[in-house]
Amino acid sequence: MSEYGPLSYDGPPPASGAWREGFPVGERIFVGVGDLTTESGVVIPDVQVAYETWGTLNHDRSNAIYICHALTGDSHVSGDAGPGHATGGWWEGLVGPGADIDTDEWFVVCANVLGGCQGTTGPSTPAPDGRPWGSRFPVVTVADMVEVEYRLMDLLDIPTWALMLGPSLGGMRVLEWMVRHPDHVRGGLVLGSTAAVTADEIGTHATQILAIESDPAFRGGDYYEADAGDGPHVGMGIARRIAHLTYRSETELSDRFGRDAQGDENPYEGGRFAVESYLDHQADKLNRRFDANTYVALTRAMSLFDLGRGRGGLDVALAKIDAPLTVVGIDSDRLFPTRLQQQIVDLTPGADRLHMILSPFGHDGFLVEDEQVGVFVSHALHRVRRRSQHES
Repeated sequence: MSEYGPLSYDGPPPASGAWREGFPVGERIFVGVGDLTTESGVVIPDVQVAYETWGTLNHDRSNAIYICHALTGDSHVSGDAGPGHATGGWWEGLVGPGADIDTDEWFVVCANVLGGCQGTTGPSTPAPDGRPWGSRFPVVTVADMVEVEYRLMDLLDIPTWALMLGPSLGGMRVLEWMVRHPDHVRGGLVLGSTAAVTADEIGTHATQILAIESDPAFRGGDYYEADAGDGPHVGMGIARRIAHLTYRSETELSDRFGRDAQGDENPYEGGRFAVESYLDHQADKLNRRFDANTYVALTRAMSLFDLGRGRGGLDVALAKIDAPLTVVGIDSDRLFPTRLQQQIVDLTPGADRLHMILSPFGHDGFLVEDEQVGVFVSHALHRVRRRSQHES
């Protein structure tokens, strides 16, 4: 298998047992949360979860914050790249001593999501027969992911999250938590997300999934064996290119690249435009660190997300959220346009107003605009403190 080979967890062997005092912060910990029956009716035995922590849990266990990562994120919110981590923290600077989420005050937890490829049970991890799940991995939903996160909270003996926050897919899980487990979330922050994925987004997702599944090297999802080659990296690269165009804004791409050629290449002689080279680079980066089956599973889970499903509609579901909810949109986001965040605000008693990140970077503004994100995190924490003082 080459350096582009499909990923599974590369830390220590999964082990049962929960968080223990004194474990080094920012290092992956593995815990078993038992068998899970998915919404699709399939039992996943002995689900393993990879998570990381920062800070110290206080004596009454009231200072815990949970961060929900986005589609291609993982548990490594903050910290250098190193053993077990292909990259540095994806929200580096937001979490740490003196940061907006100050780990001198808060105990922070982030887990790799169900279906992931960075330590939590997913398509690349072993099924009961010892072979990777591959094509046998079931359809999972945001609700399934939240159930696994809830079991992790229980194992950590944390009664409530002072704040849950997350962008994109992470924001969907925050909303699901606040409706499904309202007594366990004292406040939420949803950034660049939606309460129900739209037809436009479903269509974009379906195109990406088709690109991966149409790659002959996908082999129906069973490409992990040594004789299978390097996996569906062509299809995965196409999917990433499609996705990245939705993550960035038209204005940014136009201003940044225009119609420039890539270096000495001449597009009129078969060479690339600069924007093509940029998309090639993004595809290459993701192929080096992410599993195609996980990309399919999590993308499909996003398409399935509708908070109002089985609850009488979005208005009924969101009306149940009376804890402080801070909703943040990105003014140039064309994947989850701001009307979707405004809908959450309009239907949620606990929301104050629509907050806005001003950025030319589109959906990726939640990764780029650290200072603005920090302001909204501080606002969300202030609302949680104010409510706690009012109730005491």
